[in-house]
Amino acid sequence: MAPLGYFDPAGLCKKGDEATFRQLRAAELKHGRVAMMAAVGAVAQHYVKFPGFESVPSGLAASITGPGSYGFVALFALAGILELGAWTEGDNKEPGNFGDPLGFSQYNQEWRVAKQHLGIWEREINNGRFAMFAAIGIIAAELYTGKDAIEQFGL
Repeated sequence: MAPLGYFDPAGLCKKGDEATFRQLRAAELKHGRVAMMAAVGAVAQHYVKFPGFESVPSGLAASITGPGSYGFVALFALAGILELGAWTEGDNKEPGNFGDPLGFSQYNQEWRVAKQHLGIWEREINNGRFAMFAAIGIIAAELYTGKDAIEQFGL
């Protein structure tokens, strides 16, 4: 990917090792997608409370305070089920292609070809990389200050 081209300073994937590259690329896409949801969720939870969860504090404390901890366990279990069942990798498809699990008919062959041709795939990877840094920054700032993502801005 421009501007660096093949860049692997840690030596995790030897040049030409396609199987390891595919595995690491799929993991990077998954982590990036989760980080994008986490960063948005860290901001949204300051403003949005689901019914029955009004008393749950914002931020990381939500995962250790009931009933937020029950929601955290349910989310963790759902992620495990999806990871082991619906969202599995295959040699017959590109890394990170989990099809259209919700049936929206938006992830079709035309979209995948356009995605690769227009560089959208690279945008998703780069956005995911940025989101991973954003999510870890939000977590670190909250652990240091005790304020959630929005409170960090004094709002």
